[in-house]
Amino acid sequence: MSKSFLTAVEDRRTVYALSKSSPISDARIQEIVEFAVKHSPSSFNSQSGRAVVLLGEQHDKFWELTKSTLKALVSEDQWVSTEQRLGGFQAGYGTVLFFEDTAVVEGLQNAFPSYKDNFPVWSGHSSGMLQYVVWTALETEGLGASLQHYNPLVDGFVQREWNVPTTWKLQSQLVFGTPAAPAGDKEFQPLSDRVKVFN
Repeated sequence: MSKSFLTAVEDRRTVYALSKSSPISDARIQEIVEFAVKHSPSSFNSQSGRAVVLLGEQHDKFWELTKSTLKALVSEDQWVSTEQRLGGFQAGYGTVLFFEDTAVVEGLQNAFPSYKDNFPVWSGHSSGMLQYVVWTALETEGLGASLQHYNPLVDGFVQREWNVPTTWKLQSQLVFGTPAAPAGDKEFQPLSDRVKVFN
């Protein structure tokens, strides 16, 4: 990684304009996702995070099936903008589907009943960290990305098409590709309203 960690954190942005190309190989993309799944933190070292990487025709299939699913649910007026937005995601190079394995979470709930209500919350924290690690790592390699949430609408066909275990609960979809345009401007709220330091 050529960038410093903090620079990578700063440079990671939501990029919607993506092209169907990648500056790195598919093998490198897989390596990044596997590294993140292995090393991202999880409560009680539960390692409940799961990922499915969709490239090429599989990426296109996901977004075509998403279009079909949403077309049946939205009005004709809404469909024009919805189709355009989904087409923008399909224009990317690939998609990472992020999951949490509910069997792992339920196992922890049974093993540690006093923390039962916390484990689903902590599972969400773990998933967020995994998503962020992958997103930031892809950015350092020259890829742009945006995080989408079409679950639970797409859960059924995801399980069928990619043979995903029923215990895997879909959390989000990270669509990525070479940026076709830079991220937009971003405004920041005053840090004095967001951080308190006592010493």
